[in-house]
Amino acid sequence: MYYIIIDCGTTNSRAYVVGEDGSIAGQAAKKVGVRDTSITGSKDVLAAGLKDTVTKAVQAAGVEEGDIRAVFSSGMITSEIGLCELPHLSAPCGAEELAAHMELVEGLDLYAGKPVYFVRGIKNKMAEEMESPFAAAGSLDFMRGEETQMMGILRDKELTLPATVVILSSHTKFISVDSGGKILGSLTTMSGQTFEAVKNNTFLTKSLEDDGSGAPEDYFDEAVVEHAATWIRRAGLVRSFMFPRFLDVLLDTKWYERRLFFEALIAADDMLSIGQMDMFGLGRPQRFVLVGLRERCRLYEYILRKEYAEAEVSVISDKEQIDRLSIEGMLSLAKKAGIIR
Repeated sequence: MYYIIIDCGTTNSRAYVVGEDGSIAGQAAKKVGVRDTSITGSKDVLAAGLKDTVTKAVQAAGVEEGDIRAVFSSGMITSEIGLCELPHLSAPCGAEELAAHMELVEGLDLYAGKPVYFVRGIKNKMAEEMESPFAAAGSLDFMRGEETQMMGILRDKELTLPATVVILSSHTKFISVDSGGKILGSLTTMSGQTFEAVKNNTFLTKSLEDDGSGAPEDYFDEAVVEHAATWIRRAGLVRSFMFPRFLDVLLDTKWYERRLFFEALIAADDMLSIGQMDMFGLGRPQRFVLVGLRERCRLYEYILRKEYAEAEVSVISDKEQIDRLSIEGMLSLAKKAGIIR
């Protein structure tokens, strides 16, 4: 038997046809996501786009309709701008809770009438008493999709817990996991979106883009990164965003040096969020797992090792391996829920 796993994002989505052992028989991708719901005010474009992607994945797999047993998905598809809004589960939350609350969505047909199951996201546990919602703002956080990735990460028998998992994508998400594998909560920043917005929509564009000279292969300069971290501590992020412009106009610097400096400003600002990790009750983090593109992981690993010299840091940067985290996590939850027997 085969199963369809849908990774529905904000702007892009991917569908996989997988066997019970996690082997990928076929896959397809399409530029469609929950952003389309925001733009059009209708979920029809999203639903049609996902169905088309699934159909192409099944065709690529070369399997028959009768070979597909069910469809699984998690992430923004369960948000208010997805196909079926589901409330978050509250942390602490682990595989048992996620599996017990897998939702069979009635009336949703994504492929040949096959049953569709969604995994709920997780939100930070709220304090019982709040003086003001704005006073509580910094303790709030949630995830949709990363909880399924986490279940894939936690399948690694060599991973020692407790740990802090750092997922680097359109956001940076710091996820605290206790010794029993339960997610205690998360801290999210808009790092990736901030990078794209500032780089592409401000006067920094000229200072950060390749001027045609190219960059040295595998370029990385520790001194540039350390200066960026120092300026974040002294001047903050918004003031520091001016510096690549100054470096371009007033001093003799290369575009790739300024780009690294800019990326390091955002990464160093991200690291300030770790100061909140004590809210999860595990004290100073001793173990980190970085998940993301190799270049970005290298930058964050360097800063982490400077700030947490005693901590263990491991990296998951292979794209295929990252894709498999959600697949393996989803299948493990479906088996635990008894959907896959």
